[in-house]
Amino acid sequence: MSLINTQVKPFKATAYHNGKFVDLTEASLKGKWSVFVFYPADFTFVCPTELEDLANNYAEFAKLGVEVYGISTDTHFAHKAWHDTSDAIKKVQYPLVGDPTGLLARNFEVMIEEEGLALRGTFVINPEGQIKVLEVHDNGIGRDATELLRKVKAAQYVASHPGEVCPAKWTEGAATLKPSLDLVGKI
Repeated sequence: MSLINTQVKPFKATAYHNGKFVDLTEASLKGKWSVFVFYPADFTFVCPTELEDLANNYAEFAKLGVEVYGISTDTHFAHKAWHDTSDAIKKVQYPLVGDPTGLLARNFEVMIEEEGLALRGTFVINPEGQIKVLEVHDNGIGRDATELLRKVKAAQYVASHPGEVCPAKWTEGAATLKPSLDLVGKI
């Protein structure tokens, strides 16, 4: 069964955010779009490049009313230490969520049990707490924040334009499709 269109399961977690430790629950997500970006571990190699790319694009996510959450099975204390020592991670203005018990990673089906680490999983969550986009892949493959922004915009567009869908490579302002009997076989 897919997680698409399912509700985010209940959770409690602590994040390092803007110099403070903050508590988060599934209720923290309600009323706004959210992006969960799971990554294997702090103080590693591909992870800081991804989180820095998200940080460099964070203002664009914020303009869309989206909060980004970086999540690993490290503690919030490890996130603070990494933030204090890495030039790439010092740029991060979004919450870095500690998931030392792996509850979030298991809830989102990205936990590698034998390693105690998360796969690279990306989830776009609507203001009602439903998962609308998910992508999970091998930990050796880094993600691109601009492609994630495109997917967020498409999810927001479809949510606000019932009956329309976004075709491949859709970008903001481009034509959409309105599935109908008349459209069958004409694409």
